[in-house]
Amino acid sequence: MTETGTVLITGPTRNLGRHAVLAMADRPDGLRPDLLLVGRAGRDLTAVADEARGLGARVHEIGCDLASLADVRAAAATVRGLLTDGAVRPLRALVANAGIMSADTRQASADGYELTFAVNYLAHAQLIGDLFTAFTAPARVVLVGSNTYHANFWRKLLHVAEAEWADPVELARPAGDEQPPGMTASGVAYSNAKLAILYYAHELQRQVGQGINVSVFEPGWMPGTALGRDAPAAFQAMSRALGRIPGVSTPRRSGPLLAAMALDDQWSHLRAGAFVVKTKLTEVQPVAHDPDRERRLWEATAQLLAGAGASLVLDTET
Repeated sequence: MTETGTVLITGPTRNLGRHAVLAMADRPDGLRPDLLLVGRAGRDLTAVADEARGLGARVHEIGCDLASLADVRAAAATVRGLLTDGAVRPLRALVANAGIMSADTRQASADGYELTFAVNYLAHAQLIGDLFTAFTAPARVVLVGSNTYHANFWRKLLHVAEAEWADPVELARPAGDEQPPGMTASGVAYSNAKLAILYYAHELQRQVGQGINVSVFEPGWMPGTALGRDAPAAFQAMSRALGRIPGVSTPRRSGPLLAAMALDDQWSHLRAGAFVVKTKLTEVQPVAHDPDRERRLWEATAQLLAGAGASLVLDTET
């Protein structure tokens, strides 16, 4: 990265996030960014922060439960304070890595929203909106996406649910008691949230204009990660077995690729939600480009955040 500053990453404690953190921390002096690790406070956050410090990085742990928008707002305030005080260098990149797949779509976040949509999408929209004026250009926002939003031969074979888009206010509503928990419903909710990330990336670039480049990274299919930790034991066992197939993506392989998206000059030109699958710039499916849905998502997001006492405001004059 031409201007080495500070990188904020969510979900830094395990798997993809942890390996991205360590790859950034392991860069040579002069190319190593300061790191803001935003994740659930506790032993795992402390452990990865200590590992990164051991590699020479300046690290700040910021405890945050992404299932609570109040926590997200508090984390953003902490980041702004660190930047104002000069405790870290200018904010050059934000990596929206954290993600879950709730096994029960009836489960709600602290703000009453369907948990997968709340953590994977709404929390990051809140965090980015709160920190927009804190970036120093040139800066990057890298969102972690997924190809699960559409079906292909292999995903159909493995019964991976594709997105079933609806109005975002409906997507944010937990399922009723009449809908029992199941992997299909959970998979649809996950794929909807990932499609929302693509729509958001396109609209975010329109809103922020010059100075901040927005892109989306797909790490490849990584079976056996903690993403499906709430899934049935048999599903988890099958995923672990599939993860041993040669060529399948792993956090250890994909983590450094995510770090490169945030830091390397190779990717500095990416804008407008450009979609990178591991190391390949890839065109998304036509369904993932829809200006009407993108505008509606932006409006609905503001409504949902305001309903939780938050707001989606980007001050483009600053």
